[in-house]
Amino acid sequence: MVMITKERARKLLVAHLALNRPLHSVREVLTRLRCIQLDPLDVIGTNADLVVMARVDGVKRGDVWRKLFPRHAFEHFFKERCILPSSSFAQYRAQGHRAQTPWWRHAEREEKVPPRVVSAVLHEIRERGPITARELTDHGSVAPIDWAGWKGTAKTTTMALEILWTRCDIVVAGRTANGSKLYDIPERAFGPIGSASGDFDVWSLRERVLASGLYAPGKKSVRHTGLVDVQIEGSSRRYLAAPEFLARRNIRFDDRVRILAPLDPLLWDRSLVSHVFGFDYVWEVYKPAPQRKWGWYVCPLLHRDRFIGRIDARVDGSRLVVRNLWREPEDPGLAPIVAALERHADACGCTSVVMPKRMKS
Repeated sequence: MVMITKERARKLLVAHLALNRPLHSVREVLTRLRCIQLDPLDVIGTNADLVVMARVDGVKRGDVWRKLFPRHAFEHFFKERCILPSSSFAQYRAQGHRAQTPWWRHAEREEKVPPRVVSAVLHEIRERGPITARELTDHGSVAPIDWAGWKGTAKTTTMALEILWTRCDIVVAGRTANGSKLYDIPERAFGPIGSASGDFDVWSLRERVLASGLYAPGKKSVRHTGLVDVQIEGSSRRYLAAPEFLARRNIRFDDRVRILAPLDPLLWDRSLVSHVFGFDYVWEVYKPAPQRKWGWYVCPLLHRDRFIGRIDARVDGSRLVVRNLWREPEDPGLAPIVAALERHADACGCTSVVMPKRMKS
């Protein structure tokens, strides 16, 4: 067991997750982080946009799709639904539908859609891809899957696409200008597909540890001899880390403020963030309005290895409108925060930033 201080944990996490100095490209972000979590909400950029914007200078809203797809990335379940590097595809394809998350209910989809329809959709994608769901032959309707009131697709063709995508028979090969997914066969998207190697559970645990920096394993987690047990001062929680995570020395920080996505990997373990950074963050997007303390889509602000505030903002035409700005005692002053907002406005295609009349603390 390796014991580290809170200060050391903060610096290691920020540096490991590429938030201390800019990276050079969107591809480098995906290589470094191992995955980029997806969410469809687009308030000041999607979650994937925000993850990239916090780490690369000069990127624009939507570059995550333009720079990664189709050759360099695919979508599948990792930390929920994520963008993953194409180098991981062979491992997922070898698993087939077993790489799904429990709530996805793949078997239920297979019961609803006749195999002949699944085969027909796959054949059409081979012949016509890359192609959107709307452009495919309509195979009628199907009873949608119900998640406690939220319903999935009622289109048989779309559910067949979900089956094929889960099995890795097809991949999302990009997005259209309006955000629709383009589907294609893997060999056309990536070229020759290599072979999977090793045990998937062992491989995926190491990937999850590398994606998190410090990862608190579940009770049923597989054993992995290439990882290190870590504890942080003041906590009895056990974490796993890669040896290279702990070996980092002479960490340097730039002086900019970064706007973090609600699902940035630094925020995945909220208990870890609270203990190490002294910052409590809850994404309130799914809370009823009367129960929200901060707001619907509030993003944290990071400076060096400290959270120094949070913003509630939205893109309104050519303006980035900041409705509320909450500042923590450790903030470096208003000027670096405004500079971060101006960079973000430019990335979103906005020409101005509208600040709130009053700041909050």
